[in-house]
Amino acid sequence: MITAPAKTDGPTGFVLARPLFTPDIAVAVTDPRAAHNRPLPPEVRPMARMVPIRQRAYAAGRVAARDAMARLGHPVRPVLMTPDRAPLWPSGLTGSISHSQSCCIATLGRTDQVRALGVDVEEDSDLDSDLVPTICTMAERAWLSAQPRAQTGLLGKLIFSAKECAYKCQYPLSKTLFGFEMLEITPDLDTGQFEATFLHDVPHFPAETQLHGRFAIGDGLIVTAMALRP
Repeated sequence: MITAPAKTDGPTGFVLARPLFTPDIAVAVTDPRAAHNRPLPPEVRPMARMVPIRQRAYAAGRVAARDAMARLGHPVRPVLMTPDRAPLWPSGLTGSISHSQSCCIATLGRTDQVRALGVDVEEDSDLDSDLVPTICTMAERAWLSAQPRAQTGLLGKLIFSAKECAYKCQYPLSKTLFGFEMLEITPDLDTGQFEATFLHDVPHFPAETQLHGRFAIGDGLIVTAMALRP
C-alpha cells in the first residue's frame, strides 16, 4: 500500500500533501490544536456561531490559507465565508481547506492555472463499520471485501476521504450539494491514485465523468488530493 513519501521537510501533513500537488499549487499546514492560530479581523464574525472545536479548526484553516498565499507570492487577503459556508477566495485564486483533529491543510492556486482544488485530511483510524453502507457503494464494498481483512477499516476511511476530496473539488463549479452515493471511488493502492466517478448528473459533471486524484497514508494521517485544470 502507498505510504508517506520520503525526503520532504516539514510536519507530517505537509510531508504527505506536498508531493500530491504540482509545484504551481501552494500547500500549507497548521495544527488546529495550537493556541497561536488567529484569523484576520474580517474573518472573525462567522466564529460567533461556532462551537469551540469548530472555531479552532476555522482559525487554523485561515492561518494555513494565509501561509499558502505567501508561498504562492500573492498578497495576503482575508478568506471570508459564502452563505453555504464554503471559503470565499480572493479574486484570482482558488483553493481548498481540510482539517482533522491534529492537522489542517490549505491548498491554493491561481485561477488561470487551475479551475478547482480539493484536499482532505483524516486521522488513519478505521472507518466505523456501521457507516460503510452509508458511505460506500456496492462496488466499493465489493472492493473492500477483496482486501486483507486487517486493512478494510483503513481503506474504508480512504474511500471516505477521497469522496470528501472530490466533493470539495467539484463544488465551486457545480454548486451542488449531494451525498456519498453520488460518487464511486476506485483506488489504486500500488500507485497512490484514485478515480472518482459521478453516478448521476450534476451541473458540469455528467454521469460517468471521472475525476482523478492522488493519496498518501502515513504517520497517523490519510491525505487525498485533486486538481482540475482549465
